[in-house]
Amino acid sequence: MFTVFRGGRSGAWRVTRFAPVKGAALSPTPSLSVVHSLSIALPILPSPTSWRLAGVASHLRYTERAEKNELEAARAEIGRPEATYAALIPIKKSAAWWELTQEERRQIFEDKSHHIADSLKYLPAIARQLYHSRDLGEPFDFLTWFEYAPEHADTFEELVRTLRATEEWRYVEREVDIRLERERLDAG
Repeated sequence: MFTVFRGGRSGAWRVTRFAPVKGAALSPTPSLSVVHSLSIALPILPSPTSWRLAGVASHLRYTERAEKNELEAARAEIGRPEATYAALIPIKKSAAWWELTQEERRQIFEDKSHHIADSLKYLPAIARQLYHSRDLGEPFDFLTWFEYAPEHADTFEELVRTLRATEEWRYVEREVDIRLERERLDAG
């Protein structure tokens, strides 16, 4: 199952902030739509006012059994009515990252950067889903999607600061931070 994020003039999510963090930005758009599909179509022509990013949710990587169990126990579902804030953060890592072996990446990811251990305290307030894009020929390696309630906005900012301060983040060569808001589904 593919997940396609389309930045453009319409969509269920209104863009509230669009910030290039590292490397080239995407074209700012006022809205974002998220579509789950069994197939994806390539854009016919590039557009200066819209873009499309696709990814696939996959099995957890660089994760040991105990970590997987902890993550599953603290997992929050995407699509909760109270989670009216979201962030799409596409990330591309450097060639140096991909030249490392799986074991070397795991050592940086968890043993040195504590990606999982440090992120667990933010769950289940923040729901997250990682989509892999590298093998699809997309411009980013990963599409990270987060959803959270407005009262957890400061908590989310702390999570982002924590992850960007790690050794792992030194391998990021391109990152865009897109913040979003949608109307509450349970609003009166």
